[in-house]
Amino acid sequence: MTYGSANLNDDGTGPKSTLASVVYQQLRNDLLAGVLEAESKLRVEWVVAKYGAGASPVREALNRLASEGLLGRHDQRGFFIMPVSAEELEELTRTRCWLEERALRESITYRTAEWEEQVVLALHRLGRASRVSLDNLSSLNADWEKLHRTFHRVLISACRSQYLIGFCEQLSDQAYRYRQMSTDSQSPQRDDLSEHRLIAERAMDGDADGAVEALLNHYSLTAAICMERFKRNEDLETGAGKAERARR
Repeated sequence: MTYGSANLNDDGTGPKSTLASVVYQQLRNDLLAGVLEAESKLRVEWVVAKYGAGASPVREALNRLASEGLLGRHDQRGFFIMPVSAEELEELTRTRCWLEERALRESITYRTAEWEEQVVLALHRLGRASRVSLDNLSSLNADWEKLHRTFHRVLISACRSQYLIGFCEQLSDQAYRYRQMSTDSQSPQRDDLSEHRLIAERAMDGDADGAVEALLNHYSLTAAICMERFKRNEDLETGAGKAERARR
């Protein structure tokens, strides 16, 4: 889709600001979905051509994504896509567990009848969606992903700290890139609905320790599956290297 650049304001307001937001959201979605190759350079000219926007809104979008940690930035050399790695996944999972444990405990402490209804509804909607795409069984279903994000957001929504919720949301964005790695055909099968149901039931029962345990197990399982994917890739690269040396 191409967006025109007419009637754009120089002060960053109006159509220009709106266009920058559109480019930001499209590029952000592509980054999280793994559409763009990791560690690739993102030159302004290339992004302008791909997303059909002017250089000014593109730079604004790239700077916003860099501030969120989804892009890296070289001084005077532009932007690049942050690579995925086992080391980052380990740190990400550990930090996410720290923050979401606190957020979930607070949410359970200050839970209300309305919050419980929202949890039940979010779980019900999640259970009706397929986790994987019917067109590609090795990729996540975009509709399921939205419902999944909503479920986890609702769980911590009563914690009374928008700052904490915001930090958890940011880490959830980063985790999405890795979660896709746990969906390939070689990954072990899991009953993700039962995992989510256990978290929800314990939370609504006021069992903070049990709910936290179920949540952390849920995140740890995803991380373990992703780590196994990293190991398989490493083994494949090692095997390919040995084969290449044997041919010489």
